Amino acid sequence: MKKLGVKERIIAAASHLFYFDGYNQTGINKILKEADVSKDSMYRYFRSKEDIAVAYLLVRHSIWMGKLENHVTPEKTNKKKIIASFDYLNDWLKEVKFRGCGWQNILTDLPQDHHKIRDQAILHKNELREWIHNLLIEEEQYSTKEARELGDEIIVLIEGAIILSQIQKDAWPVITAKRACVRVLSK
Repeated sequence: MKKLGVKERIIAAASHLFYFDGYNQTGINKILKEADVSKDSMYRYFRSKEDIAVAYLLVRHSIWMGKLENHVTPEKTNKKKIIASFDYLNDWLKEVKFRGCGWQNILTDLPQDHHKIRDQAILHKNELREWIHNLLIEEEQYSTKEARELGDEIIVLIEGAIILSQIQKDAWPVITAKRACVRVLSK
């Protein structure tokens, strides 16, 4: 297995720390210690902790969306792909012991002036929203307006299920949201 470079080690260490410990609770020195990297080396790649967080969110976005896509690919219809996305959520949330959404978590822990991080969270949520919209538009059963409205209802089910599962430390919110999604899509 190839050894990670300095930049990748910083992102990997920060990813774990930001997700499990929180953004405000994770200082640069803690990241550097876990990554086994000097401060000078870090500054070759990142100017601030905020820049490291942006890199973490970009990597997380790519991995998360890729895993979602892989999970739903076997489904034959776009509606079934959307429904299967709740199974992905359930598997993922169990895997991380219901720690919840990295983007939701970092936003609740974020100082007001960290716009680059906030922008990355919005980008991720908007891309997930567009993914759902596009699947529904491709169904050709809905007008673009109907697909977008229906997609927005589903994204609210997804986001609500994630945060409530984190609060409850249980899968029932995702299971319930999936049932609601099936009902919404069967109308």
